[in-house]
Amino acid sequence: MRQRLLDVLHLLDATPAPRGRERTAAHRLRAWCADRWPHVEWEVLEHGPAGGSLLATHGAGPLLYSHLDTSLDAGDASYHLVTGDNAPVGPLTVDDDAVAGFGLGVARGPAAAALVAFAEAGAGRLLLAGSGTHRRASGTTGLEAYADAYPLPRSAIVAKCGPPTLLWHEPGAFYLTVRVTGRSGAAMMAESATPPGGVVARAGVVLDELARWRTDYLAADPRVGQTGRACGIGAISGGWPDKPDLLPARLRIDLYVVAGDQVEPALLAAGLADRLRARCAESVLRDCAVDVEAEPVAQAAATAGDAPVVTAARAAWRDEFGAQPPPVTGWTGSTDGVVLRARGVDTVRLGPQAKPAADDPRRDELSLTQLAAYARLYRRLLTGLPG
Repeated sequence: MRQRLLDVLHLLDATPAPRGRERTAAHRLRAWCADRWPHVEWEVLEHGPAGGSLLATHGAGPLLYSHLDTSLDAGDASYHLVTGDNAPVGPLTVDDDAVAGFGLGVARGPAAAALVAFAEAGAGRLLLAGSGTHRRASGTTGLEAYADAYPLPRSAIVAKCGPPTLLWHEPGAFYLTVRVTGRSGAAMMAESATPPGGVVARAGVVLDELARWRTDYLAADPRVGQTGRACGIGAISGGWPDKPDLLPARLRIDLYVVAGDQVEPALLAAGLADRLRARCAESVLRDCAVDVEAEPVAQAAATAGDAPVVTAARAAWRDEFGAQPPPVTGWTGSTDGVVLRARGVDTVRLGPQAKPAADDPRRDELSLTQLAAYARLYRRLLTGLPG
């Protein structure tokens, strides 16, 4: 199994699969799989301008789901905005039990384990979905395209890196966009802008209040089931970098918010807007307009703890690791498991634990031994559950 996993990982590493542009990778992977496992019908489901997912069915059984996309493209300018590093990301490397490479944690490691498990199981369905990672205003995802074209099974297994246990609860997520708008001006005449010096120069007022709001939001976490809350500022923007002699009228701050409970994003946005307006009214931003917009991604969702897929996953975990899966609370990672549950599919999530590679934190490191253990778990669930 180790060699089969490495073969798949090397193939995935050789073909970029950024979100929404996985089609080439999906077709290449389909051809590779069809050559090795010709008794299985491998398909590519295309969606959007360049999206693609790999799917296959091999008899009755549940759906084994993982991501094909790596969210970002290591060679793209947007990736450098996130990492702050323009140097090339190196290829996949193997050192004894450790394998390291780009995108292993977000997608490629669990996807390789799922693919090998499916090919060996001779049962169930496989979906390596394009556009499976979160992105705002992203159009149809690979899972949505699949659900629109094929009937969904009663149960599903999400192969995704996460905590060393089983998850049958997952939180929801949404984006918040904060805009503070004053009046533009010229840098040579600071008083020409509202506020004087420009709204971007006064970003600290807004950021300080957002930090206080975040503390209160997390403190109110009811810790529903296995899940919790999280919040972070992912982007700050304002003005035109090519012409900084102009003071911009608008400051924009984008946040990613996670909720394990049933939070209503629009109400949360309205409350945050009121709070920011009150804070700005006490500062040099008193003459600025403030608005907060919410963009939902998915609502929190849970599968019953005694559902057949959860019961089977517990038994498979015990057989593989010799103990019950450890309890977990406050988990804040969300996947398409919430989408499957919203469509009535009992879903359990499990997968290996990734960490930043020692030589380059932009790459992930996984244990091949652990990856093989999860592949065996996926294989057992595919053969032990009805479709």
